[in-house]
Amino acid sequence: MTSFGKKLGIDLGTTTILVFVPGKGIVLNEPSVVAVSEDDNRILAIGAEAKTMIGRTPENIVAYRPMKDGVIADYRVTEAMLRYYINKALGKWNIFKPEVLVSVPAGVTSTERRAVVEAALKAGAKSAYVVKEPILAAIGAGIPIHEAEGHMIVDIGGGTTDVAMISLGGIVASTSVKVAGNKLDAAIQDYMKKTYNLAIGDKTAEEIKIQIGSAIPQDEELSMSVKGRDSILGLPRTVEIKTNEITKAISKELREMIKAIRDVLQETPPELSSDIIDEGIIMTGGSSQLRNFPELVFRRTGVKAVLAKDPLYCVVNGTGVALEHLDMYKKSIVAKR
Repeated sequence: MTSFGKKLGIDLGTTTILVFVPGKGIVLNEPSVVAVSEDDNRILAIGAEAKTMIGRTPENIVAYRPMKDGVIADYRVTEAMLRYYINKALGKWNIFKPEVLVSVPAGVTSTERRAVVEAALKAGAKSAYVVKEPILAAIGAGIPIHEAEGHMIVDIGGGTTDVAMISLGGIVASTSVKVAGNKLDAAIQDYMKKTYNLAIGDKTAEEIKIQIGSAIPQDEELSMSVKGRDSILGLPRTVEIKTNEITKAISKELREMIKAIRDVLQETPPELSSDIIDEGIIMTGGSSQLRNFPELVFRRTGVKAVLAKDPLYCVVNGTGVALEHLDMYKKSIVAKR
């Protein structure tokens, strides 16, 4: 690897951006949030610094996520964000333009895919490749995707749940639904408002999900005290909530995710279905870490599900592997310039 050919792998997520440099590993792991001042449309902060501003900004500053449901919603801001991360990953003395490989959800349209390539090139990449997330997640989870064997990947992030059946290095059947971590958080916020008249922020909702959430009801429940604002009195208040309440609160969203998995199983050729029964379903992505999620998948589909090692990093590690063996993964890689 010479210093002339810098390569970067970017997992461009709805909630998190991870950057991988071959030989170094993951060099960046920051939230995909940008803070913009409304007066002159200037970008004030990006990443971790911008995330701390969410829900706490004065009126003329907006902190928001330029990626909506895994897709570029705000082009200009995404480009600025990519430029910032590319420069940060390479260091400011770097004069060579890097080759960049970016992950996209399985369901992206060709227009959306082009937007990602364009944004990466404008942000300073020499060439940009795009690979579908489930393929990268599979590579990162250590699955030999080139074999004539079926592998099923369920990648649940912040914005999208990608389900794909992979064989011979390509996607045989797939679906992508815009229900994932963020929708779970929103459902919890909703539940708190309806049940307790308590208004809570995104961050608190996410904490509840991580600390006590479960995909299936538990006999031994965890509990947690939640602080928020009473929506009737407008004053701060604390309530105690338990695991099974959260399971109930997110049940509709979980059903949609399970439906996506079932849909792909139904589209799968019978030869590959038998592989899946032996192999099981591999779950990756941050939101697949919800307690007992694999168990819920097993109960609803009859197929055993396992959580990949380091589920949060499967996609970005996959970009690293794909970059080191670009020729080998040619089939799975699209769009150069």
